[in-house]
Amino acid sequence: MSNLVNERELASSLDCPVVDGKRQVQRVTPHSAEVGGIPVNRALPRRQRRLIGAWCFLDHIGPADFAADDPGLRVGPHPHIGLQTFTWMIEGEILHRDSLGTAQVIRPGQVNLMTAGRGISHTEESLSGEATLHAAQLWIALPEADRATDPRFDHYPTLPRWHEEGTELTLLVGEFAGHRAPTLTFSPLVALDLASPRGSQLRLPLRADFEYGLLPLEGDLEVEGETFATHELAYLGRGRDEVTVTLPAGGRVLLVGGEPLGEEILIWWNFVGHSKAEISEAQRDWEAESPRFGSIPEFDGPRLTPPPLPWKA
Repeated sequence: MSNLVNERELASSLDCPVVDGKRQVQRVTPHSAEVGGIPVNRALPRRQRRLIGAWCFLDHIGPADFAADDPGLRVGPHPHIGLQTFTWMIEGEILHRDSLGTAQVIRPGQVNLMTAGRGISHTEESLSGEATLHAAQLWIALPEADRATDPRFDHYPTLPRWHEEGTELTLLVGEFAGHRAPTLTFSPLVALDLASPRGSQLRLPLRADFEYGLLPLEGDLEVEGETFATHELAYLGRGRDEVTVTLPAGGRVLLVGGEPLGEEILIWWNFVGHSKAEISEAQRDWEAESPRFGSIPEFDGPRLTPPPLPWKA
């Protein structure tokens, strides 16, 4: 990156700097974590970048291979407010259950979208016999005006899919290149999966009023002369009308973007809120087993327990 701006300034900026007439690309390093017994690489939120549009959380899960006696992913009942959980499945299958009574298996090429709104709880489990899991899981922050919307669940088994330059493109949400996904949104967003069996170079049209990020899911990604390794997020910022990307043979990349949210949000544990008081109330309700978050009696395990709040409730 250019030394014309420091890291703190860039993290709060929506525009990458221009050096010698060329707009730069910000490199966001992932954090390794574990979720439900599965290793993940977390690209958002990070110190270098907190949001891309309303996208506020991005985990790249796997690819993970399980032994015959390994249960795979198993995440017990836990609550959410103020967000949508977004799962894009690449390999394997996951059973989603929630406090609305939903029981839905997500399979490769499909999206699960859960709108938490004022409050919901859910579980996630690998199906018995599944040996591999590979997915991207994201959160979308709800605008303040919609933060208390009714909770709901939507499953999208069929999404727009087409080919360019030997690459398969799948539109997960929003509009892109004349295609429109059916996925429910509360703010202007886009997400696109690109998979290239033989390798390719593509010029992708962008909206100058959107900010964008590219996350390599398989193989390295080249963005305008810079190479990004698997799990490394390339933040493009705003102000671009196109970007050129090069994928290797077997490469896969996730493009996410959106109109800047323009609102301060807080993320604590599994909650997204617009104030500490809002999050504190949600945590108290979960710990008190309030009807607000319902229950999932079909899951044969304990509820998740949040860590203590980092501020005085």
